[in-house]
Amino acid sequence: MLTKILSAAIQGIDAYPVTIETDGGPGTMFSIVGLADTAVKESHQRMMSAITNTGLRFPHRGTTINLAPADIRKEGAGFDLPMAIGVLTAHEVIKSDTLSDYMMLGELSLDGSVLPVKGALPMAVKAREMGVKRLIVPEENVTEAAVVNRIEVYGVKTLGEAIALVTGASDLQPVVVNTREIFAAEADHFEFDFSEVKGQEAVKRAFEVACAGGHNLLMIGPPGAGKSMMAKRLPSILPPLSLGEALETTKIHSVAGKLDRGSMLMTRRPFRTPHHTVSPVALVGGGATPMPGEISLAHNGVLFLDEFPEFPRQVLEVMRQPIEDRVITVSRARYTVVYPASFMLVASMNPCPCGYYGHPTRECTCPPGAVSRYMSRISGPLLDRIDLQIEIQPVSFDDMANRAPAESSASIRERVVRARNIQQLRFQNEKGIYCNAQMGSRHLHKYAWPDEAGLARLKDRMTRLDMSARAFDRILRVARTIADLEGSERVQSAHIAEAIGYRSLDRGNYGKTF
Repeated sequence: MLTKILSAAIQGIDAYPVTIETDGGPGTMFSIVGLADTAVKESHQRMMSAITNTGLRFPHRGTTINLAPADIRKEGAGFDLPMAIGVLTAHEVIKSDTLSDYMMLGELSLDGSVLPVKGALPMAVKAREMGVKRLIVPEENVTEAAVVNRIEVYGVKTLGEAIALVTGASDLQPVVVNTREIFAAEADHFEFDFSEVKGQEAVKRAFEVACAGGHNLLMIGPPGAGKSMMAKRLPSILPPLSLGEALETTKIHSVAGKLDRGSMLMTRRPFRTPHHTVSPVALVGGGATPMPGEISLAHNGVLFLDEFPEFPRQVLEVMRQPIEDRVITVSRARYTVVYPASFMLVASMNPCPCGYYGHPTRECTCPPGAVSRYMSRISGPLLDRIDLQIEIQPVSFDDMANRAPAESSASIRERVVRARNIQQLRFQNEKGIYCNAQMGSRHLHKYAWPDEAGLARLKDRMTRLDMSARAFDRILRVARTIADLEGSERVQSAHIAEAIGYRSLDRGNYGKTF
């Protein structure tokens, strides 16, 4: 008897359907075809033990399982559950007339329990797109998959529960998740708050501008100035995720297996902090089994790189293209996948190897030329792609001793959200643009062109500092954000002046006098 059961596999961050075709016939040969990897072929032993320990008889007869389409490689143990159901149905150990209504996925343990899999959310999205009525997933994945509406999602603990469900012997109910309640309960709770940061008002302002427009930011300052401390508080002033952004972000983390067990929809923007020993593949994604890298896990959020010059040059340079294009295409001999990578790059660094170049009270002990060599670890093209480059000085004793709380993250976030709402309205008819940092040259001329005084000021500073054309675009984007924060319809000279002030490393003599 031939049976067909629908399952799914992951390619990039999206799912594609896989049909499990099982044919029972004479003989004793058991074979799995359809470009299956070792983990899939090993499912024979897992299925035998799981079926036997469920209390059923494993049919030791001729069985052929085909995973269609046969020209795409199938990996992992997520096909165990549908293959086991297919084997039992093909040999009439169980009977079901509703298999065509289901999509199934899950790994089987030897005792018959169903183990969690990666990518349950994108698989649920694909099932809904295909018009599938019901989805069976491991119980630990059910809240993640149930975020997708207009499809019945069932979580099963064991193979026996799945069999009872498809044969109509179970009264198990589908899981329903209220996404609005999830957002309301979790979106505004943060561990760190800017009210705990003493002084550094100019740096806080730069953070506000960066978050309001989605701009990249680099902090240069001595040890102990508060660079990492303030970066940790950055998520508390970012605008909340929209439902569409939350779904997309959760899909990426689901595929990468980074979601906590039993978790549902991600309600906060991701904040990724890889160590400077990270490899290029770990940063951009790929590998023998393709997985999203850190820049994709930071999609719709922040990628924080502490000790920026300590990252290998090769690692930093691979970010140049995704910073501009906001996607990363990973091409290998066996596959090509595209991962989204629309992230805010936030980096921090010391001004020199000893850390005290430009310090107001401590002397720099670096030898001549060390500052320039240290800064040269970061290429000019990469620095050009960072919108705000700010120098940080240590906090004064008076600021540290001041017991009055600083402005809270909630107050700053309110202004950020107001500016983002202005941008959302501005770009509502522009495809793929949601904030000022994503504007291209055409949009700059349309939305961010300054008045005459501002243009004259920009021309003067660009000529004196010999800035690049990319820096010109970045300044206009930042100036547009500053104008949005002030509620100004037109970019004015003061906005240009502040935006230029955030280009510390464009000064041609930085570090060259030492």
